[in-house]
Amino acid sequence: MTSLDVGTANAVEGVNAAVAMDDVMQKLAEHKGCGTSGGSGKASCGSGAGQGDLPTEIWEKVKNHPCYSEEAHHHYARMHVAVAPACNIQCNYCNRKYDCANESRPGVVSEKLTPEQAAKKVLAVASTIPQMTVLGIAGPGDPLANPEKTFKTFDLISRTVTITINMVDPEIGAKIYPWVFWKHKRYTGVEAAKLLTDRQLQGLEMLTERGILCKVNSVMIPGINDKHLVDVNKAVKSRGAFLHNIMPLISAPEHGTVFGLNGQRGPSAQELKALQDSCEGEMNMMRHCRQCRADAVGLLGEDRSAEFTTEKIMAMEVDYDLESRKAYQEKVEEERVAKVAAKQEELATLAGAASDIKLLIAVATKGSGLINEHFGHAKEFQVYELSTSGAKFVGHRRVDLYCQGGYGDEDSLETVIRAINDCHAVFVAKIGGCPKNDLIKAGIEPVDQFAHEFIEKSAIAWFKAYLDKVNSGEIEHQERGDAEIRQGALINAA
Repeated sequence: MTSLDVGTANAVEGVNAAVAMDDVMQKLAEHKGCGTSGGSGKASCGSGAGQGDLPTEIWEKVKNHPCYSEEAHHHYARMHVAVAPACNIQCNYCNRKYDCANESRPGVVSEKLTPEQAAKKVLAVASTIPQMTVLGIAGPGDPLANPEKTFKTFDLISRTVTITINMVDPEIGAKIYPWVFWKHKRYTGVEAAKLLTDRQLQGLEMLTERGILCKVNSVMIPGINDKHLVDVNKAVKSRGAFLHNIMPLISAPEHGTVFGLNGQRGPSAQELKALQDSCEGEMNMMRHCRQCRADAVGLLGEDRSAEFTTEKIMAMEVDYDLESRKAYQEKVEEERVAKVAAKQEELATLAGAASDIKLLIAVATKGSGLINEHFGHAKEFQVYELSTSGAKFVGHRRVDLYCQGGYGDEDSLETVIRAINDCHAVFVAKIGGCPKNDLIKAGIEPVDQFAHEFIEKSAIAWFKAYLDKVNSGEIEHQERGDAEIRQGALINAA
């Protein structure tokens, strides 16, 4: 179970196929999303790198890729096509479901697609959602355990690759994988885990040697592989991986997984951040993964798949408008340039500031790098770490919707506060009096004076004022507690 794809021991074993969409059909071939030519080298894509931070060939691959670039995920969308139902590995955190509309996590879909249906769906989505630049084959099983369907879908698609690597020690792997089916034989225990890790690392080396950009996903399982993932991070970096995505275990009992039923807990927000921070010095870390469904459509943090069921897309008269897609992306690029300029201008005001204070803030946003969501309408909050170095995106927190059409759900408000309890402030476009008072009582400052302004520029301005208050003695800086990671993923209404 991963954000884009699921692990395997076939072909280039252990490798998932996540596809960067140059174009899905002949008609789309003239318009690029993410490039796919070879390249290597360390860069800061996962930390919001810009064009000047990356080699040209890498920038072309990731500039519009919402999964490989934190900065791009504010603007560009992805879609997953569920053409690969089979899997030859059992993971203790995975339970695949092929007709599931009510759960939102990796490994579940509402319907399976044929390659032909997938091609029609991609064209329909690209015609409706101009910001869609990336296509992923995400299961609900494993793409390379379904080679005929996967590679038929790949015929007109260029590719990048995501691999799920949860261990490089078979003793630890035996606690995660009950069995692996390989060459008509079922392997179990340490033997199965050794087979898997050997083939995964071999596959990663083969891919990077051929100039294919690779992201590695890892699931953080407290008490099993949490400390070991530092070793995984070093192993995949040494084999040329571009980006490492450490995700929290999803283990709600209702999902029916082995870990869910035996009470294995997932990490807290601070446990996850501490592990990501400890690995960041070794290589680029992805912190904006939403652990999407295998048929997700839209921006990260939203799912519009219900708009594009097979019945609906087969009835559509698709009018692909290349010019509107170009116009949209030109507008986005102008916004990105303006956002970077505003951030740098505000960051200059912190020049010379001396402070060891680092703190977290939560932001309600609909996207585009703006503070543009009402507190009560937020289904997730993006989290930034503030310091004299500036504002750094470090994650997101899914929450229950507070506003229920005219009234606020107090039970939901409690879950929101628990989800952002480690944050000193929450930035919103608007907020009502009742939740504002409850947040203040919880020690979280509601900030609404930066409505519809750029997130990073506003966060830096607020942080500078915060430091001024601390230095003048008006307030005393205090560390916050831990926060909860909500189980499951976001489900949007159709």
